[in-house]
Amino acid sequence: MSEQKSDLAQLVRPLSIRQATGLDAPDGADWARVHGHQYALLGKRTVVRASVQLMALLLVVATLWSGVDHVLLGAWGVALAFAVALAVSEDRRALTAEIAHYGAEEIRRHAVASAAKGVIWGLGMMAFAASGGADRLWIVWSVAALLMLATSVSRYSAPISSMAFSASVGIGGLLAAGIAGNWLLVTVVLFSVVFAVFGVIENARVFVASRLTEAAMHEKSETVSMLLREFEEGQADWLWQIDTRRRLKGVSPRFAYALGSDAKSVEGVAFLELISGPNWSNDEYRETLKAFADKIKRKEPFSDLLVRVALPTGQRWWELSGAPIVDDNGIFQGFRGVGSDVTEQRESSEKIAYLARYDTLTHLPNRLMLNEALGEALAYAEHWRSRCAFLMIDLDRFKAVNDSLGHLVGDEMLGQVANRLKSIVGEHELCGRLGGDEFGIVIRDLSDRRQIEELAKAVIEQLSEPYQIENQILYVGASVGSAIGPRDGKTVEEMLRNADLALYRAKDEGGGEHCEYEPSLHANAEEKRQLEFSLRSALEKNEMALHYQPVVDAHTEEVVSFEALIRWNSSEHGFVSPAKFIPLAEDTRLIVPIGTWVMQQACNEAARHWPSDVKVNINVSPEQLLEPEFASTVVRALSHSGLDPKRLEIEVTESIFLRDASVARKALEQCIALGCSVALDDFGTGYSSLGYLRKLNFTTIKVDRSFVQGAAQQSRESLAIIRAVVAMAQSLDMTTTAEGVENADEAIMVRDLGCTKIQGYHFGRPMSAEDARQVFARRAVDLKRKSA
Repeated sequence: MSEQKSDLAQLVRPLSIRQATGLDAPDGADWARVHGHQYALLGKRTVVRASVQLMALLLVVATLWSGVDHVLLGAWGVALAFAVALAVSEDRRALTAEIAHYGAEEIRRHAVASAAKGVIWGLGMMAFAASGGADRLWIVWSVAALLMLATSVSRYSAPISSMAFSASVGIGGLLAAGIAGNWLLVTVVLFSVVFAVFGVIENARVFVASRLTEAAMHEKSETVSMLLREFEEGQADWLWQIDTRRRLKGVSPRFAYALGSDAKSVEGVAFLELISGPNWSNDEYRETLKAFADKIKRKEPFSDLLVRVALPTGQRWWELSGAPIVDDNGIFQGFRGVGSDVTEQRESSEKIAYLARYDTLTHLPNRLMLNEALGEALAYAEHWRSRCAFLMIDLDRFKAVNDSLGHLVGDEMLGQVANRLKSIVGEHELCGRLGGDEFGIVIRDLSDRRQIEELAKAVIEQLSEPYQIENQILYVGASVGSAIGPRDGKTVEEMLRNADLALYRAKDEGGGEHCEYEPSLHANAEEKRQLEFSLRSALEKNEMALHYQPVVDAHTEEVVSFEALIRWNSSEHGFVSPAKFIPLAEDTRLIVPIGTWVMQQACNEAARHWPSDVKVNINVSPEQLLEPEFASTVVRALSHSGLDPKRLEIEVTESIFLRDASVARKALEQCIALGCSVALDDFGTGYSSLGYLRKLNFTTIKVDRSFVQGAAQQSRESLAIIRAVVAMAQSLDMTTTAEGVENADEAIMVRDLGCTKIQGYHFGRPMSAEDARQVFARRAVDLKRKSA
């Protein structure tokens, strides 16, 4: 279709006066064609209009013959006859208007001819009023008004010409009535002209609007025809049609190909029978076929109906649209519609739907499906006033396996975990993967709370069994947190959050545990959130400070080093225990900037205010060691402070080797290369320490205070452990520091056991930097006294 016709279709809306009369037209619209049809109607009524004009002429002449000069009447009659002849000529030109497309020039010429007739009538009335015919002016005006009415009715398709004639006659009538002094007639003439013009405009608006509507409908019909031709010729899907007996009719080659046959062999065959084959009794097929059959039976139009069909070529999915066919009398004649084969799209959408709801690694339901199942369980519990539950499962020590052995091993382990979980869950329980190493179980109907405990116990036991992957035996554990709905949450979000809080508590208790949600957990989580918020700005607000605890020589009891210990005095929370904020800092990775600050402050203090033989011990978190720039941080602290690297001892715990042993080892080796020493803290409380001692050149082993306290109570195990550690350290040329020594008896005991250094309240509590300086000041005074 042309762009011009499309524009015309858009004009089917209320028209302005100028558009209705042909004085104005929007850009792009072929209004000459519309007006051509209007003016073409005039040529078909030329004789009638000319006859009416001549009859009106004779009627006026007969009325005025006895009172008006005959010469004047004759001259007026001749002039009017000439004007009528001119108008007839223009009307005959309009016969070809629809073909030739009537333009503005033609419309103007036709209006001039009509105006000429009106002017003659107006001049005649003026002349008659002035020459003795004023008493009969009413009769003449009545005839003229009748002509105006006839023009409005017969020339509604030529509004400009009709208005030109009416205006010309009206002006003449007004002047004639004025000459005669007949003011009543003046009023009648004025209103007659106004109503005549208004009638012409309204009739023209209706006519033009109807023509535009017809044009739009014609355009739509042509568009539909064109689309159908393109549809059939372009092999874009196919058309189908059935008769009143539901048999195929007018089968096209394209449709026959879709049926896996030829057009002749399927013509007249029952459509449903053809596409259902032997599968009508199959519920999976019957559901879609029945929907199609019901639409046909009820004679209802339908669109995009998905139907599963059985054809000689195999099972396919069709998308059908159709509408009933009725004749002019409204009698049903069958159905006609379009169809397309959407088998590939259907399979793709099913695959996409599966991927959207299932985890590709474990083939378990994913987080979306778990959320939906939990939502349905909550709705079911609310409706039947029952209970449901959600268990959140997290693998213990999985990250260590994933980081040390690689993601392929980790993925294989997750697959085995999924298989074990599937073997545990029951009929009314749904297990899925939330993401990473987190899984969830939805219990739809919880009849007994013991069901949760039993299921959680089975999960922990099963997932803690050894895994054999790539000829390796691996171990991980599992922690479980649970929430009961709707007691612990009425929405999916609340249930997930509360189960996660319970899981967090189970992890805090060392893992391998199951914890149920308690309201206090939410309060703890809120406290933690507020602490985290304050911790993020603690350094900027100068709320952090370092305290120093002395480490003394076991024999001379002289201070050999100070351990730097961070303290936080929050403006909002007051003094916050390191046991609270250090784990929080590690979880949020705020420990990295905090650790950098500690390193700089401690090195500055030691370099500027301590004797050159006293070291500073700084604890380093595993999160810090995993930072690629850790060694650079140490170098900057040493260079800015001017501290001798030999005076810096870095303390680490065995947990650093559980994250990424190779990265931690490399970072510490770089520090040792600088000249720093490395101490292993909390020795014997963690994992395979002996292996780490062999791989890394530690300078000091710190004996944990739990062994010191045990030995003080004559625990044979603690005493044996301390002796073993001391012996091993001596053989490896390492020093040993006993932690947590609180009195003189304990000091004598660890000295006798062979420890080389002692740290504890007996020799000094953690103190401020100023107090630490006083220790050295007193030592200087004591030295002076001894020398004196």
